[in-house]
Formats: sequence, structure tokens, C-alpha cells
Amino acid sequence: MTAEIDADDPSESPQTEFPAMATEPLHARSLRIAPASSWAPIGLTLLGALALVVVLVERAAPPIAAVAAGAALLSAALSLGLWLRERRAAAPRIAAPSAAAVAAALATDHFPAMLEALDVPLLLVAGERAEDLASQRLVYANAAARELFRPSREAGPLVTAVRDPKVLDAVEQALFARAAAETIYAAGGAQDRTWRARATPIADAEGRRLAMLTLSDETELRRSERTRADFLANASHELRTPLASLAGFIETLRGHARDDPAARDRFLGIMQDQAARMARLVEDLMSLSRIELNEHVPPSGSTDLRATVRDVVDALGPMADERRVRLELCAGAEPALARPADRDQLLQVIQNLAENAIKYAPNGSAVLVEVRSGVSAFEAAAASRPGWAHLSLLTPDHASDRRYVLMRFVDEGPGIAREHLPRLTERFYRVGGQRGDRPGTGLGLAIVKHIVNRHRGGLCVESGAGEGAAFTVYLPSA
Repeated sequence: MTAEIDADDPSESPQTEFPAMATEPLHARSLRIAPASSWAPIGLTLLGALALVVVLVERAAPPIAAVAAGAALLSAALSLGLWLRERRAAAPRIAAPSAAAVAAALATDHFPAMLEALDVPLLLVAGERAEDLASQRLVYANAAARELFRPSREAGPLVTAVRDPKVLDAVEQALFARAAAETIYAAGGAQDRTWRARATPIADAEGRRLAMLTLSDETELRRSERTRADFLANASHELRTPLASLAGFIETLRGHARDDPAARDRFLGIMQDQAARMARLVEDLMSLSRIELNEHVPPSGSTDLRATVRDVVDALGPMADERRVRLELCAGAEPALARPADRDQLLQVIQNLAENAIKYAPNGSAVLVEVRSGVSAFEAAAASRPGWAHLSLLTPDHASDRRYVLMRFVDEGPGIAREHLPRLTERFYRVGGQRGDRPGTGLGLAIVKHIVNRHRGGLCVESGAGEGAAFTVYLPSA
């Protein structure tokens, strides 16, 4: 049997208890069984002996019999009490670890490893003077915090890692007012993530002013709210026109055009076009909403962009033939693997850009689709057509040594005026004077931008007035 340890006894050494805590399972070290007692058998034996005495003296004088009976009852009560005490001692007891044992456990190598493994950014900050921002120094940042803030050095002024004034104010309140504070922190970068930052004062045995800063990711929640609001606003605005058109034609057909076959056929054709436009609009809106909702979460797979582009080019052959446009593919023979990559979404990107190029290319012209691998971010974003206007619509957060797979779609159409380039990826934005015979929802390039952003890639546009336009997408190479 293991001897029971009194957790409240300060004379017990933590070195005696801690190794047991470290080597035994939690349930084993929490249960302590007291040593068995031998008082119960002794009491029962004594009770039997006194009962025998009563029997032997039952014909004796009444005082003797009364004394014997009283002794027997007292022995029975004593034996019962000792037996109950033995049962309580044998029951499992939870031994609370001492404060010294807990501190020793936290001082092991497991505790820093636990902090490093947390996916919640966590920073420990020390402060000396409230009026001196530089005195608030970063003491510790776990791996998630280093990935988010990218501090220039492990220990230094907090302001070198966190520059948001609201977060700095929350940390200052926790350090010097000793009160918890929280705020919303919008991290920079292409993915536009939103965090709830909470600063909590920490008690320190040496009297230092410490605060713990933790951040919980609320990007998905904020995106859900914004996506729902945007969808309702866009749908109500964009569907109003085709619905009004349909209602007007229905009213006309039920009125004076009821018996006019020519007008009826013409109006029904227009109504069919409006219904198809509404269907495309709803489909594009739903697609854009789904993409935006998961834009901050990169895909996990990989795909060969060379093979994917070839599949799309083959599928768009009939459309190009109908418009008398040649599709020229320049992709080489080697695979062009991209990672992270969602093949279905990248098919949508390639199809949107290729269809746009075919749609704006004049009859008898060519559309060039180029695929290259192993290029740097600088090479991918550089201008490819001398004299054309050039603009980067999306720039990824990238390392200097990262390589990319490039896809470029070049047409020989009328081009895009320089002033329109910055707004090309806005929802429902259509370049003036190009609506006529080129139907669309105005969501194609917005969908392309958000898909490319989810893949941690970049998007550029080039245009020459009367010469054509070129769209370049580059994605991280596997």
C-alpha cells in the first residue's frame, strides 16, 4: 500500500510528490487508499465475549446483569464506529497537488511546447512606464503570433511587431490600469483577416507589470455577415431591372398584344433572354458568395495548370469557331504544378478569362493562352507588352524565393482605357460602350480576383488602346 500524503502539510517536499505526478497517470496519482485497520475484528470479538458474560450471569443479581448488558452495548457502539471509520479510510481520496508541484510541472519542457503548438496567437508583454510606449516590450510570442505579426526580433519593443493603436491601447490598459481590455484588430495583407484582441493583466511574483495578449480569429464570422448583406443588396439591385422588364412584357401580352402573334413571339424572346440573365446573375452571385466566405482558407490540393488550361481551350473551341477566332496555346511539354490549388475553382478562372478574350477579340484575330512555370513574383508581375498600360490588380504576400506558375490570356480586341483598369474587379462594373453584343453579369473578374486571392496568387492587367488586352494570373508553384 502507498502511504497517504497530506497535501496541506508544508513540510512535504515537492521533489517527493512531483516525480509521481510526472510518471503516473492522472487517475492513478489522484487516488490514495489508506492502510486497512484491525480495530473492527477486535471490537467484534470483544462484543461476543461480553455477550457470553451476560449469558453466564443471567441468573445473577440484577446489578451485575445490568452492568454486563451496558458493557455489551458500549462495545457494540464502539465496534460499529471503528468499522465505519475503516470504510471511510478505505474509500478513494483526491490528493490536490501543492502549488510548488504545479510550478515545477509548468517549468518542464512540456509547457513551452504546449504554447508553441497553440493555433491561437499569444504574446506576453512587459511594461515599465505608461507614458513611454517604447518601454512596453515583447517578452514572448508563440509560433502563431510570430506568423501573424512577424516581429523583427524575438524580444524588443511591442510597437515593432504590433502597430494597431487600438491593440496598443488595450495592452496599456492591462499593464497599467490592471484591467482586461479587448478590441477588433484587422490584420493587413491580401487575405484581410479579422481578429478579436484581448489583453489580460498577469500577476508576477517579482512585481513586474505583465500582460498577456491573445487573438481569436473572427474572419469567418465577419465574412459571413458581410457576404449575406452584400448578397441581399446586390441581388435586390441587379434583379430589379429584369424583373421589371418581365412584368412589363407580361402585362403587355395580357393586354393589347394578346392577339398579335408577331409581338407575342418577339416579347416572349425578350422575356426568355431576361430570365436567362437573371439565372446567370443568381448563379454568379452564389458562386462569389461561396468563394468570399472561404477566401481566407487556402485549398489543400495541387493541380497541373498546363493540363487544366488545355482542357478549357478544347472545350471553348466551338465558341471560338463560331466567332471566327483562333485559340493559340503556348504551354510547353512539362507539367506546371500549382499548390495550393482547387482544380474546380481554377477551371472557373481559366474559363472566365478565356471567354472574355474570345468575346472581345475581333473576327479573324487570335487569342493567345500562355502557361509558364518557375517564374519569380517580379517576373510574373512585370509588363509583357511594351507601350501598354499595366496595373497589378492583386499582389500576394510572398517570400522572395517563392516560384510561381503563370497563365496569360492575350486578345487583339479594342483594349481597355487606362482610367477603367483600377475598377475592373469591382462587382457589376462594366466598361462603358462595351455592353451591346457582349452580355455578362459584371461579376466574372470579381470572381477571378477572389479565387486567385484564395490561392495566394496575383492578378495583373495590361491594355493598349485599339491593340488588345492581356490578363496575367500567377499562382504558387508546387
